Amino acid sequence: MSQAAVVDQLRGQIHALQGAPTRLTVPTLAMFDGLVQLRTGGVYAVDSATLGMALAAGASQAGEWVGFAGWDDFGVEAAQQRGIELSRTVLVPSPGEHWLEVTAALVDVLKVVVLRPTGVVDAKSASILDARLRARSGVLVVQGDWPRCEARLTSGESTWEGIGQGRGRLRERRLEIVARRGSGVLARSAVVLP
Repeated sequence: MSQAAVVDQLRGQIHALQGAPTRLTVPTLAMFDGLVQLRTGGVYAVDSATLGMALAAGASQAGEWVGFAGWDDFGVEAAQQRGIELSRTVLVPSPGEHWLEVTAALVDVLKVVVLRPTGVVDAKSASILDARLRARSGVLVVQGDWPRCEARLTSGESTWEGIGQGRGRLRERRLEIVARRGSGVLARSAVVLP
């Protein structure tokens, strides 16, 4: 077992002894190894739909239910290609002004909820969802800004391979992902093949 895994396990045991809910890990795709590990009760911010879907895909592949709120342009085929099991996916494309209530309801029953809020999220609304996430052992992935989050993942340089001298097929995409912890300190950067 790695040192980081041992430390995480010990932290969980300490929280359990203190009466706090244990923060369990939620499965992620291999492309996030060493970058970020989702933990129940946490909020994670992303800058693109691709990263939002990819963060939900690991839990979906592990048999968990996932949801998407505020995604009026949700791509069913793209989600399926990312590995999201559509039969265990809830979609609320346009919650409008009721986004907070809809997201809270989804957090009550789903392991991972990916939210694209409509407008600026204030600290009070964020606190309401933070408390709900801790109580229900859920994970919130937000595309856009959020007052407080465990980590922010952003897409860096993207390169494509496969087109030679102007012809051929695209075979592979390499994407740099930068993960920053809540304080903005650079955690890690990696090039992955999504």
